[in-house]
Amino acid sequence: MTIFMLILVSLIAIVIGGYFGYRRADKVINQRLSDAHKNAADITKQATVEAEQLKKSTLVEARDESQRYQDRIERELQERRSEVKRQEDRLVSRESVLDRKDASLQKREDVIAEKERKLDQQKQSVNDKQKHAEALLEEQETKLNAIAQLSREEARDRIITETKEDLVRDRAVMIKESDAQASAEAERRAKNLVVDAIQRSAADMVAETTVSVVNLPNDDMKGRIIGREGRNIRALETVTGIDVIIDDTPEAVVLSGYDPIRREVAKNTLEKLIADGRIHPARIEEMAEKSRKEMDEHIREVGEQAVFDLGIHNMHPDLIKTVGRLNYRTSYGQNVLVHSIEVAKLTGLLAAELNEDVTLAKRAGLLHDIGKAVDHDVDGSHVELGVELATKYHERPEVINAIASHHGDVEADSVIAELVAAADSISAARPGARSESLENYVQRLKQLENIANNFNGVEKSYAIQAGREVRVIVEPAAVSDLEATVLAHDIKDQIEDELDYPGHIKVTVIRESRSVEYAK
Repeated sequence: MTIFMLILVSLIAIVIGGYFGYRRADKVINQRLSDAHKNAADITKQATVEAEQLKKSTLVEARDESQRYQDRIERELQERRSEVKRQEDRLVSRESVLDRKDASLQKREDVIAEKERKLDQQKQSVNDKQKHAEALLEEQETKLNAIAQLSREEARDRIITETKEDLVRDRAVMIKESDAQASAEAERRAKNLVVDAIQRSAADMVAETTVSVVNLPNDDMKGRIIGREGRNIRALETVTGIDVIIDDTPEAVVLSGYDPIRREVAKNTLEKLIADGRIHPARIEEMAEKSRKEMDEHIREVGEQAVFDLGIHNMHPDLIKTVGRLNYRTSYGQNVLVHSIEVAKLTGLLAAELNEDVTLAKRAGLLHDIGKAVDHDVDGSHVELGVELATKYHERPEVINAIASHHGDVEADSVIAELVAAADSISAARPGARSESLENYVQRLKQLENIANNFNGVEKSYAIQAGREVRVIVEPAAVSDLEATVLAHDIKDQIEDELDYPGHIKVTVIRESRSVEYAK
């Protein structure tokens, strides 16, 4: 019985404990659900706030971006307006120049018309004098018949002879005066035509050079260019015909050769090899052949562009390519293609003033030095080679004669040939067209140093800055500070008296004292 009661009490305790445990668990679960709902509401509220803030931030950024874009558009529009304004100003300036030229031409025409009117008046005066002389002749004839009792025929012949002599003398004086005036006017007009043609034609000058420099990414590339036992550099020199000079110049290789086309091919070949990274004899030959083809195409394009710019048509393709070769030929430091284009423009402008064929004049001017494109490869003067080329490609006789006569080797038989010779002289002789040769440049530097070294107290001197400055180092014991100032002035005066040079030459005298002792 006691055991049963214990069991019963245990069961009741278990039931009561389970009930209260269930109630407690349910309460905990409800509490957690409530907390979860509350947390969910807080999270939702926070997310809403953050979304609103993000929305505001996004709107602000969008407005800023829109404002920046609007500012950039306004700046671009302002720049375009400024450019349009500048172009308008240039057009207005050109119109003003054209108006002044028109006024000048009109003034010249008025002057010529006035001179023609005066000549007409002089002719009329001569005619009037002749009529008056005839009247006097009749009067004298009557008087002579009465006084000298000469026959009519004898008196008439005598008077006619005397009158003719007087008239011939008067007409000779008038003709001489008219010829002098006409010659002076023609010379003035010719000078004006030449000046106008020079002002309307401009071309850059390309300096003379016989070397090209190829930049390297690093000095290690020099060893790869040389190759094992020098096989790569020998292959490059063999296939291009250009000397490859590898010295102590950092990250650079010098290509030397008198033929600018071969030198340019070698430069392009070496640049391609450096970019490719594979440098060996077979690859060198491949790249050299590729560079030659590219050079041929470039030469053809240069010739076509020159012909197109000048408005010349129906020229043989091979002759156009030969014109392109002139771009790689220099004469006294002047690029021959640039010189030929300038001569063509000058000839065309002069021909237009004389009512000659402008296109034919430009063609003759462009081709006048065509022989220089091949004189490196073929024996003969550039005039002879140019005549052969023009004849080979069936150029007109006027063009062939202009080529043959522009240096006075043969006589010019057309106005265009004379204009080509004149334009060639203008282009070659105008200041800045041709640079001094290397020999003249070196000689001028030596003369600068010799002038400075001839003064007492000068220890040594150096011509630097391409001859634009002379630095003179003097002996401090022989020349004082005040004497150094006088010495600089004296050297400057002697340079001005003895040398011809472009620009200015700066003379710097340096007086420096040094005391040296050796600790033993």
